[in-house]
Amino acid sequence: MRALTPIRPYAPARAGLFAIGLQAYWDQFPGLKERLEGYLAEVRQRLEQAGATVVCAGLVDTAPKAAEAGAQFAAADLDVIFCHAATYATSSQVLPVVQRAGVPVVVLNLQPAARLDYERCDTGEWLAHCSACCVPEIANAFARARVPFQVVSGQLRDDAAAWREIEEWCAAARAWRALRRSRFGFLGHTYPGMLDMYSDFTMVSAQTGAHIEVLEMCDLDRCLRECAPADFDAMLGLTQSLFTLENCPEEDLQWAAQVAAALERMARAFDLDGLAYYYRGLDGNRYERLGAGMILGNSLLTARGVPASGEGDLKNLVAMKILDALGAGGAFTELYAMDFVEQFVLVGHDGPGHLAICAHRPVLRGLGLYHGKRGYGVSVEFSVRHGPVTLLAVTQTAEGGLKLITAQGESIPGPILRIGNTNTRVRFPLGPAEFVNRWCGEAPTHHFALGTGSQAGVLRKFSRLSGLPLAEVC
Repeated sequence: MRALTPIRPYAPARAGLFAIGLQAYWDQFPGLKERLEGYLAEVRQRLEQAGATVVCAGLVDTAPKAAEAGAQFAAADLDVIFCHAATYATSSQVLPVVQRAGVPVVVLNLQPAARLDYERCDTGEWLAHCSACCVPEIANAFARARVPFQVVSGQLRDDAAAWREIEEWCAAARAWRALRRSRFGFLGHTYPGMLDMYSDFTMVSAQTGAHIEVLEMCDLDRCLRECAPADFDAMLGLTQSLFTLENCPEEDLQWAAQVAAALERMARAFDLDGLAYYYRGLDGNRYERLGAGMILGNSLLTARGVPASGEGDLKNLVAMKILDALGAGGAFTELYAMDFVEQFVLVGHDGPGHLAICAHRPVLRGLGLYHGKRGYGVSVEFSVRHGPVTLLAVTQTAEGGLKLITAQGESIPGPILRIGNTNTRVRFPLGPAEFVNRWCGEAPTHHFALGTGSQAGVLRKFSRLSGLPLAEVC
């Protein structure tokens, strides 16, 4: 389906991989080196299956080889390094591999068998299984050298928990790579008076790596004028195939399709990976009409990997991008109401919705007015897919640092408001009042991204990779 085909597909994470051993062992225990290289091949295959592009430095068994591997990794534009502790090795031949790359390290303490055959195991066989032996020594060296690291312990084979951790590291690295290479458009201005949303573009770029492209309504207007009638007709046909239309005046529907074609043209022209936008306009002028016609087009962009954050909320665009890069969606959302009878919180927002994660065929509803905003037109209405969901907010501390806030809940079925807004019933492990109290206790902005699945584990790893602190509410 064209609407769900990414405009700019996500690049895979680039992961460095090496195994460690001690050259002195090879002559003493014939065949040991080959076994360890076989383990490394298995790890590489699993990482590639998890979607990573692997840069492999092989089995590092001397200090000179460590220096060579370090130079290879430094030039490889990596997001994360995996160090496979295949057998004992001194930490002096491990530290140089990772120091120059400047990215976090995951030490893989993966034992090839669940237990040793204690009665028959000789020294060579033990060395083929002693992955845990050097891990404390490596951890100490990394900590003293200020190299961020994490250890994943388990079995090389048939260990779903260990490999789920490793796969989450690959997913987090992909999202971090996507964020720090993003080009975010900022169109118009922030909704006046919302102090929680005001952001310093330089601060956002400094802490995320994303580029902020400041756009004018003139840019969108020009894209609209450059579109051909066939572009408008194609967008209208796509809209009619995707949505259930309710009370949509033909004029408003046609205008929304035209603006949607212009938004796609603008996203391509400026190579955008996301868009924060809002513009009031005045007295029904052209820019007011453009601003009021953007909901359809930005919903389609959001479903295609270019998330759109309304009201000019740049920080929430960061949250939406992270969840989208994780494959979880990331709908533009805020708290709506608490239901103390059925014990859930209603969440949603007017404006763009993430069509890729809706629970049912979305509705395009005509509205005579947009509450709190100028203009009128069509708006998107649906609930997020039922099942586990994740809330992710990006806020700013008093010291100026970005901070991630997350909560895990469940999207549940039931009636929603039919007001042309996305809105979803979410039940949390906490009651509605306690959830809101704890959520607000972390000083979020009033917007957040709502994604599918339980993403707590991968967000913890994203926090480690990005250096952005993470608060978990539930």
